[in-house]
Amino acid sequence: MPEGVLEGVALVTGASRGIGRELVLGLARAGWAVGALARDAVALDEVVEEVTAAGGRAVATAVDVTDARAVAAAVHALESELGGASLLVNNAGRIEADEAAPWEADLEEVRRVVEANVLGPFHLVRAVVPGMVARGGGRVVDLSSGAAHKDSPVHAAYGASKAALFRLGGALSAAGREHGVLAFEVSPGVVRTGMTTSMAQHSERTEWTDPADVLALVLAVARGELDAWAGRLVRAGVDTPASLAAAARAGLPDGARVLGLLPYGPGDPLA
Repeated sequence: MPEGVLEGVALVTGASRGIGRELVLGLARAGWAVGALARDAVALDEVVEEVTAAGGRAVATAVDVTDARAVAAAVHALESELGGASLLVNNAGRIEADEAAPWEADLEEVRRVVEANVLGPFHLVRAVVPGMVARGGGRVVDLSSGAAHKDSPVHAAYGASKAALFRLGGALSAAGREHGVLAFEVSPGVVRTGMTTSMAQHSERTEWTDPADVLALVLAVARGELDAWAGRLVRAGVDTPASLAAAARAGLPDGARVLGLLPYGPGDPLA
């Protein structure tokens, strides 16, 4: 399975199915040792077996990312076996089951979405990034969404959580840059997964983002090819490593692809 020498150690959350599973397989194929985290131990074992059978290296630990102590223990166990991670992919996430207006949202669903999509990545950052800092650097990829920067009448918790995740990534890059730690927001587009096919808004969709396009962006980030895009949003199926590298060479404006407040005009006091 591996295409060359060992690239490093990557940790991937939500690794048992969907995009996370594809990332584990793709990273292993590209020569990374992968620590796979998810709640479903059986499905995780199947992913690890597939990687191992193809000659790659992966280990797994079942964990709920909303449990800070469990996350810390899981990361410690994986890094003890594989070595310190130089790549963290925050992929685990969820969305509300119902497409409801904000005032009709189920509060338990809201809580679960925010805990998974915001607190979960915070827990991983706290468990993984100190080691990156100590070793001189690393990269964090957040699986983002267009919902982070575009208003929608439904799935308000999901949109709010992805905007918060975007801000966490920006803060991580701002604080971590001097230590060689950078964070990137990668929107996967609409990949055909159990989550997307359960959403009414995608019930008639016929065109889907290829998971290979998501993997290509993650690998480019992991190899340091897109460092100019730290703290910014890139989208699979629209952006490619080549197009992003070309845009970076041409020069990225300060506000390009970041969360921010646009001025209403030259006299705006908040500009």
